[in-house]
Amino acid sequence: MSSDYKTNGPVTLTEEQILALHQKLRDMRHDVNGRLANIVAAAELLRLRPDQSVAERLKLLLEQPHKAAETIAKFSGAFESSLGLTRR
Repeated sequence: MSSDYKTNGPVTLTEEQILALHQKLRDMRHDVNGRLANIVAAAELLRLRPDQSVAERLKLLLEQPHKAAETIAKFSGAFESSLGLTRR
């Protein structure tokens, strides 16, 4: 565990809490994979048809990493909250 975080002792999660965290992890994985697929698709379209709406495709490409990072941060916050982790 990182020394930037602490708990108030041992952490116990109910089955429901574990299942909720697992669902959030699945949702995050699905969202990030979708964003990566968008990046690949937009890059492939740029390669195959470089003359068609390059600016719009580049905008889509540039949005994806930020949106993926937001998804990961949201899950991270939920994970830390569920485990009762706090910053020192």
